[in-house]
Amino acid sequence: MHTSNAVAFSMPGGESCGSARSRPVDLVHLARQTMGDRALEQEVLALFVQQALQVRDQISTASTNERLRLAHGLKGSARGVGAFAIADCATAIEKQPEDRNVLKRLSGLIDEVREFVAAINR
Repeated sequence: MHTSNAVAFSMPGGESCGSARSRPVDLVHLARQTMGDRALEQEVLALFVQQALQVRDQISTASTNERLRLAHGLKGSARGVGAFAIADCATAIEKQPEDRNVLKRLSGLIDEVREFVAAINR
């Protein structure tokens, strides 16, 4: 009986957070955040991609404290735009900042979002 509640809480925005098969950005969530303003959505996504790429480039060589700060900032931004898989991965980095596999997964997720945003802006 508790399984349904666990599933609901593991999928913010209605999408599976850990799945690479779902959209990298929950566009319905983003539309709610921007009140349907397409130009604002594009601007917010562009800023998010810029931030995410900077984090990707810095996080693996950062000190533990800096890695925690980068992950925390990215987590909040990712939740705001609906990039829930990135937010979950950033949370994992906050819990295990030395886990190289999680850092590698974050890099791949960021690349997916970058490619997705580029595709929807064409």
